[in-house]
Amino acid sequence: MAEKSIINLFCVFVLLLNLSSYCFAVGTDDSVYASFLQCLQNNTTPKDQISSIVFTKTSASYSSVLRAYIRNARMNTTATPKPTIIVTPKQISHVQAAVICAKKVGYQLKIRSGGHDYEGVSYVSQNPFFVLDMFNLRSVQVDMKTESAWIQSGATLGEVYHEIWKNSKLHGFPAGVCPTVGVGGHFSGGGYGNMIRKYGLAVDNTIDAQIVDVNGKLLDRKAMGEDLFWAINGGGGGSFGVVISYKIKLVPVPETVTVFRTEYYIEDNATEITAKWQLVAPKIDSSLFMRMLLQPVTKNNKPTVRISILSLYLGNSDILVSLLGKQFPEMGLKKENCTEMNWIESVLWWANFDNGTSPDVLLDRKVDTANFLKRKSDYVQKPINQNGISLIFKQMMALGKIGLVFNAYGGKMDEIPSTAVPFPHRAGNLFKVQYSINWNEPGADMETNYLSQARKLYSFMTPYVSQNPRSAFLNYRDLDIGVADAKHSYEQSNIYGRKYFDANFDRLVKVKSVVDPENFFRNEQSIPVVLSKA
Repeated sequence: MAEKSIINLFCVFVLLLNLSSYCFAVGTDDSVYASFLQCLQNNTTPKDQISSIVFTKTSASYSSVLRAYIRNARMNTTATPKPTIIVTPKQISHVQAAVICAKKVGYQLKIRSGGHDYEGVSYVSQNPFFVLDMFNLRSVQVDMKTESAWIQSGATLGEVYHEIWKNSKLHGFPAGVCPTVGVGGHFSGGGYGNMIRKYGLAVDNTIDAQIVDVNGKLLDRKAMGEDLFWAINGGGGGSFGVVISYKIKLVPVPETVTVFRTEYYIEDNATEITAKWQLVAPKIDSSLFMRMLLQPVTKNNKPTVRISILSLYLGNSDILVSLLGKQFPEMGLKKENCTEMNWIESVLWWANFDNGTSPDVLLDRKVDTANFLKRKSDYVQKPINQNGISLIFKQMMALGKIGLVFNAYGGKMDEIPSTAVPFPHRAGNLFKVQYSINWNEPGADMETNYLSQARKLYSFMTPYVSQNPRSAFLNYRDLDIGVADAKHSYEQSNIYGRKYFDANFDRLVKVKSVVDPENFFRNEQSIPVVLSKA
């Protein structure tokens, strides 16, 4: 009986301790804010700017600032954990102070540029956290004498392309096709676009960078060293510090480029076209990029699959039609299917703007716009035969909504070593697969249905994609493939780390262990420190 009483008393004590800890936690927002604000004022000048860049849950603009760059509506529900404080730096010293002060008060710091990370990793956490939102740090400085540009992390790709166009009609940059994507996350995860076969990834074309490290110091490439510079060019910048800016080298583009979109259905020759696309798209002239969209649709009241081929060719339509006539006659491409334009017009075309739209539309950040969505990724290394394609089409029709996007590799991607940057998916990969599903209505049942479709098709695709590891693309963030808990052990991180980075993962761990040994910069899929290995 005495032993039982002691146990009961101990349980009551633990319960009271937990309750008091909970009360302290929920009651400390004001004290945390006061401590954080005082720390900011002590670590930056001018001090009068500080109150205008810090938003607490009681601030009138808190909700609008948080919501502005949430691009996945799944991450904006009443149940979604919200940051205690949002910091919107207007100068580099604000970033430095935010890092120093978040460490001092013991809060996790999430770093957001454009908010397009598909799982909301940059602005959601289960632990007490702040958001460092970089949208004010958005300058793009083009230098045509050196054919380069310094781009701050808070800039969008649309702003980058617009500024390049203002300075030159014969230069571009190989990054993504969505104009509202933020530079910080896009570049630090690799950066994929429709000139990938000609010029590689965005990070294959960076020549310098600035980062604020865990001690609040501003470092350029020389100061940070080649290991850290390597890591933030595809290894996820949020694991190593706050990337302020990248210096990029511009790439030449011809006066005339050509785009086209063609469509095919199962009852036509979609199966044959898909099979042949796998053989041609990764091997053809590197000036041609062909993306294939696969979508279950209804035609004549019957379910079918429509495939669409969207292309950018760095040249004129006559050469393109001749090229595909020889290597892909099954497409039946004709000159009237093609549209010639300049490079900035092709940027608008790929972003689904009407022909004739002013490039100024690229400056519209489309804040406070979000769909409910889920994305996953895979890599295909061996062509899928027609029987396999038919089975995939049947599964897509049975599921009903989930679509696939095939992005061809080859060209420059075959020439760059897999160790050049953390992104390892080079030679040997025919194309990347994106699983894509969107919906418009909130609700747990809706979400369960659509997430289930994505996961079922992903499972169905297992025989056709890369193995050991089953590779994934960091910019298509997917928490299904593994997450780290608060301990952030090497074993946990290794599960998703190998899929994203393959053999480059261990080098990333070594860099992380040197530059951030206490693992301050962390998220659900960040790089761990070697000391946390169990």
